[in-house]
Amino acid sequence: MLAGLAAFTIWGLAPLYFKAVASVPPMEVVAHRVIWSALFLAALLACWLGFGGLARLRAQPRLVGLLALTATLTGGNWLVFVWAISADRLLEASLGYFINPLVSVLLGRLFLGERLRPLQQLAVGLACAGVLWRIGQVGTPWIALFLALTFGFYGLLRKRAPVDAATGLFVETLITAPLALGYLLWLGAAGTLSFGHGAHTDWLLPIAGVLTAVPLMLFAVGAQRLPLSTVGFLQYLAPTLNFLIAVLVFREPFDAGQLIGFVLIWVALAVYSADMLRAGRPRR
Repeated sequence: MLAGLAAFTIWGLAPLYFKAVASVPPMEVVAHRVIWSALFLAALLACWLGFGGLARLRAQPRLVGLLALTATLTGGNWLVFVWAISADRLLEASLGYFINPLVSVLLGRLFLGERLRPLQQLAVGLACAGVLWRIGQVGTPWIALFLALTFGFYGLLRKRAPVDAATGLFVETLITAPLALGYLLWLGAAGTLSFGHGAHTDWLLPIAGVLTAVPLMLFAVGAQRLPLSTVGFLQYLAPTLNFLIAVLVFREPFDAGQLIGFVLIWVALAVYSADMLRAGRPRR
């Protein structure tokens, strides 16, 4: 539980960091996230946890394939999230992460056999109404839906992956590191690489490794030990912080039409939370 809370708090505050590196193109930011995460995790494994988990993975090609799929999901999720912040669309990104807990509930029902209680069904219905309202207003909120689905499936697959958090994340970054390194080398050859051209970005970009690896490891720990529905319950801490930053710090426009869509999602989460609390009470 503590690991999950810490992970979502870090993700909730992360837009402040990505806004600070907004001068760097999103693709380059994501490439740096991959490279610095790989280096940070390699140091962590070498100094603390060891590489025994990697040796065991060599005999499990299907597990490596599963981690390649989760790496693809996180890479796409990172890219769209960073782009949304640079494009002043954090509000829509936060909507996606508000929807995600209920996506997790649905995925738990469809793939893990977790039953939906009546109030959970009501919560999912209200969330769908909130999404449909947004579609009626501005068309398909593709940023929100993409973020919700990719992270929802990431949580589902990581829950099914029998590998410890640090080793699994290290393998994910190793899989994508060649692409990230190749992209950065290509930018360097073209003379458009941001890194190395200013102390501000040179100091900030390596932090992306820690900011990426630490919450993902904490999330993997929580996802493996908690029911998927509980992970979904914890998750809306991050979009709440994202929403407050978007409105109060970044001053993104927020009108009455947007408020109605968000209110439907918030009511859905309130219903879902009430159901979780009721289900968690000891029976007398």
